[in-house]
Amino acid sequence: MTMMSDVRQIVRNRETGPVALVRPVVVLAIMLAVVLQAGAAGKKEPVVEPSYAWTVSEPLGLRYPSTIDTLFENYHRKFIPWLPSTAWATTGNYGAPGQNQVFMERQPMSAFFMEDAIAPWLHTTQSHRFYNTRLPMTLISYTTGGNKYSNQDRTQAVFSGNVNRRLQIGGKIDYVYSKGSYDAQADKDFTWGLNGSYTGDRYELQTFFDHYSYTTKESGGITDDRYITHPAEVQGGDTRVDNKTIPVQLSATQNSLEGSHFYMNHRYKVGFYRYRRDSVTDTITGRYYVPVTSFIWTMDYKSNRHHFRNTSAIDDAAFFPHTYLGLTGTDETTRMWRLRNTLGVSMLEGFNRYAKFGFSLYGTHEVRRYTLVPDTVTGSAERPEGLDVVPAVVGTGKTQNLLWVGGQLTKQRGSLLRYNATAQFGVLGDAAGEVDVTGDVATRFKLGRDTAWVKAYGYFKNLTAPWLMNNYVSNHYIWKNDFGKTQRFRVGGEVNMPLSWTRVNVAYETLKNYIYFGNDALPVQHSAGIHVFSVTVNQDLHFKAFNWENRLTFQTSSDEAVLPLPKLSLYTNLYLQFRVARVLHVQIGADCNYYTKYHAPSYNPSNMTFHTQNTTECGGFAMMDLYANFKLKRARFFVSWNHFNQKLFGGDNYFAIPHYPLSPRRFQLGVSVDFAN
Repeated sequence: MTMMSDVRQIVRNRETGPVALVRPVVVLAIMLAVVLQAGAAGKKEPVVEPSYAWTVSEPLGLRYPSTIDTLFENYHRKFIPWLPSTAWATTGNYGAPGQNQVFMERQPMSAFFMEDAIAPWLHTTQSHRFYNTRLPMTLISYTTGGNKYSNQDRTQAVFSGNVNRRLQIGGKIDYVYSKGSYDAQADKDFTWGLNGSYTGDRYELQTFFDHYSYTTKESGGITDDRYITHPAEVQGGDTRVDNKTIPVQLSATQNSLEGSHFYMNHRYKVGFYRYRRDSVTDTITGRYYVPVTSFIWTMDYKSNRHHFRNTSAIDDAAFFPHTYLGLTGTDETTRMWRLRNTLGVSMLEGFNRYAKFGFSLYGTHEVRRYTLVPDTVTGSAERPEGLDVVPAVVGTGKTQNLLWVGGQLTKQRGSLLRYNATAQFGVLGDAAGEVDVTGDVATRFKLGRDTAWVKAYGYFKNLTAPWLMNNYVSNHYIWKNDFGKTQRFRVGGEVNMPLSWTRVNVAYETLKNYIYFGNDALPVQHSAGIHVFSVTVNQDLHFKAFNWENRLTFQTSSDEAVLPLPKLSLYTNLYLQFRVARVLHVQIGADCNYYTKYHAPSYNPSNMTFHTQNTTECGGFAMMDLYANFKLKRARFFVSWNHFNQKLFGGDNYFAIPHYPLSPRRFQLGVSVDFAN
């Protein structure tokens, strides 16, 4: 099948009816905006102060510069299922559950572990952007691909506007709807949010509210991998495969996650005014406020709900090894909410020439409430026949009160030396005895004609096991554990040489009492130490219009039965970049993801976790895309042919995890417009 036949298939298979009009209408509306933007290209824009963006860090809400998402380079990469990592273990669909197999990039297990599998598709405190725009800003983007049986759509909108130079308000919408290339694979994720900030001489505020609703169908994987690797063997010699008709193990199963997040950071600064003077006349021309000390209050509330449903009792019994609470199917909900308050006082950096750093002290109190699936079988007068014996008495929930104290030392200014160190200690509740020390330091020096930035970083963590790792109830998995604290020690360094487009990152980590999901999909604590060593090299080549970007990661695990990792993962991107008529920016090229074979984790649909297995290796295939990205004034758009090498070269065993094939080739297009109102 050629690229043009893929396009014709999209056109032939367009939906009918009112709902089907949404996709082409959205595309036409945004394309019209592109034309209007192009028509305005010759007009002189108003002179305004430049816009800027920032993110905040926990626990004290420190600001770090960020970017406004208007770059067109590699724009197509935002809309592929293996986006989050060069080695992403996933069930295959865009927005679907997955786990990062580049270990140094993997986030630690959270208090509500069901959410971890979709974390890259969610909006977090660290990823949230605040904007200060002198003119109101509206970013709208839409991408689509596939046919009416496998379409993948994403619509995003971001708005931010300043009431005045101090007060900003904004909002966002992010809607992902992807039917998937295989049966029982569709997922839908709708996120909306509001935000605001105020930056005054004495008072600062940063706040946002986000809500998301995520649903994914669960197939349990295909029944026979040969439908992908050797289709003729299971189809009587026919090599053509209708992916939607490949049998799957679950047909009436889905997971739903829902959550809300409200964040509010207040900072009141005490200081003094300095006056500006004219150097010639020595007259006062103005004044500005110099903060010395700030008092900080951060409130952070988050709620989560996980709902698992399987309406087929036959699938339930055939797929899952145990059934504890009911034989007629599964319909169960697990909940958690937490409220965190942090109070701090900070001496600010730079209020005089001797204040070379900032120093903060803080305390954090957190309340957590867990609500588990009720166990209606244990202790009942009449136990239904056919149910497995409940392995432990767990209870219905738990309320935790936790308290930490900590300090932070930072230097965010200066061209030669910057650093950040945070130490936090648990003093109350299940957090008692916890230690979390994290830090990094960066400097730069001349290296020939280049200026190299060198960064050293590390942490030591001695943390209590998440409560849900010790207590959990569901129809198919129940556990009651007494896991001890986990210890992690990491050291690393990074060298960045901008002129030669080289960046090297070396890291080493030791883990003790590591918690993972074993071959039986139950949590296990591994008492012996595990050692992970990693080297990541980014090397780009640029010559006029020619560009070649490369990212290579080598990593080893001392215990591959507990922590299996692909030894080598690679992303390479070869493209031409140029301008047409001085106004149209063009990037045309091909990129590729590849990682070596290893015992990839299996996926457990009932609680959205990944667990070890030692029978099937995945990897050793190439996922290649052809693409063209464009930018015209304030509009950017792309066309891409994802996984174009399917059945041509690069390997047919394109399973990221056992029994879950990745998407076959797909034609996609998208457009994004920055409306400056």
